Amino acid sequence: MSNYVNPLSLVAATPMTQQKSSTGGSSWFEAMAQAWGQALDKQAALIQEKSDAINAPGGSDTPSSITELTTESLKMSFLSNSSHTSISTVGQALETMARKQ
Repeated sequence: MSNYVNPLSLVAATPMTQQKSSTGGSSWFEAMAQAWGQALDKQAALIQEKSDAINAPGGSDTPSSITELTTESLKMSFLSNSSHTSISTVGQALETMARKQ
């Protein structure tokens, strides 16, 4: 019987030493998920800002403003899909490495 441990699985489970998150998570996987969350929050705030500008009394509901809002919404969709794909893929890879130990 072998006692081999895949080095990548050790890296995935290793706590980060430089910075701890406010939620207590400390692995690079959690840091990646939090970074995606922050990017999505920032994009959502931008969409809200553009939407509020259009809906405000006397707001600018010109075709260019609507197009900008649509563009930001599509960017949100792209970021959301990308975050889901990356987190799922890395999670599945970590699960596969854990099973092979």
